[in-house]
Amino acid sequence: MQNVLALILGGGRGTRLYPLTKVRSKPAVPVAGKYRLIDIPISNCINSGILKVYVLTQFNSMSLHRHIRSTYNFDSYRRGFIEILAAEQTIENPNWYQGTADAVKKSMRYIESNNVEHVIILSGDQLYRMDFQKMLDLHIESKADATIASIPVAKKDTFGLGIMRVNEEAQVEGFLEKPQSVEELQGFEIESKFLSERGIEARGRSCLASMGIYIFNKRTLVDALTKTDYKDFGKEVFPAMIRSKRVFTYIFDGFWEDIGTIRSFFDANIALAKPEPPFNMFEPNAPIYTNARFLPSTQVSGATIADSLIADGCKIGKGAVIENSVIGVRCHIGENVTIRNCVIMGSDFYEHEVDADNDACGIPLGIGMGSYIENAIIDKNCRIGQRVRIVNKGDVQNSEESQYCQVVDGIVVVQKGNIIPNNWTM
Repeated sequence: MQNVLALILGGGRGTRLYPLTKVRSKPAVPVAGKYRLIDIPISNCINSGILKVYVLTQFNSMSLHRHIRSTYNFDSYRRGFIEILAAEQTIENPNWYQGTADAVKKSMRYIESNNVEHVIILSGDQLYRMDFQKMLDLHIESKADATIASIPVAKKDTFGLGIMRVNEEAQVEGFLEKPQSVEELQGFEIESKFLSERGIEARGRSCLASMGIYIFNKRTLVDALTKTDYKDFGKEVFPAMIRSKRVFTYIFDGFWEDIGTIRSFFDANIALAKPEPPFNMFEPNAPIYTNARFLPSTQVSGATIADSLIADGCKIGKGAVIENSVIGVRCHIGENVTIRNCVIMGSDFYEHEVDADNDACGIPLGIGMGSYIENAIIDKNCRIGQRVRIVNKGDVQNSEESQYCQVVDGIVVVQKGNIIPNNWTM
């Protein structure tokens, strides 16, 4: 794996994750109480033995830069690095990134300067655990020029994904980007026998969807991008490459979630708090790494907690009820607060760590006593007053951004740093 260089794409504007991406990039969005989305692909790289990693960023990247810089530092004996490649305008490239392939192309000098044989390209906003060594083994054994990681999906789940047509040897013979109807899938179905021969149960899944994870021979990648003006891998690079190169697929059958919308982000977090979550955070042989904060243990005073994740450094008051929720770091929850089906991201600091001027509103960080919150995402550093009620009573699906909150995909989202006064009711 020392001959592999990883490129993690930081994503575009993240409009579908707004307002969580109002002040941060998608990979910097907190997940599972104490991590950020970028920790997932970086941890997969480290656990797979890939220690040469570039993270390509463009929008709202300050918090992402700060997190990576403070979290991932290798010692001098491992000869590894995790570095930021921020989008930049040059004489040769006066524009910002125009697509996934264009982002890689504009980082070409860094790719060519590394003495590696293979390049793996990853997304910075997906939740999964994968051993990239197995994918590389298949890539080498198949004598492939490029390998695409894929996951079996049902026809009804293909919309918005890249779907592949493969032969019996798992060589890709066709690539359909984001089909709009079932009729377009004709000829792209796979038989259950194809999956069973590879130890995978079909379970009604008859198509192979690209996961946005690619391994290229370095020379193949350089030629494909420098000799064309292609901007996107799914729409341009792979449809052209399968006609002249050996492109194979590596089939993955574990949990994989593309965190692209508020609903998918919310559902993925809530699922992590279940007794048997689809994605196991408690995997000692493949941990998820993040910033070491050195926080105290969480203090719980007579609260009732069920099917929830509670991060470090929290204070939970007497009589509080927390169900099916994720509670982030440094979260202060007052007495008799009820939280159901929520993602509470916590705080970046404790109250005494800020100036007195920042507390002029009279409402402390956290959630005040007697408040009731249901089906909501409370972003970081919010100040929720006492006896506040945040409930989407009218089952509104989407609303305009207001002073206090916004409804997206049926989920109430309180933006980062918002202050909600005492007795406010939605």
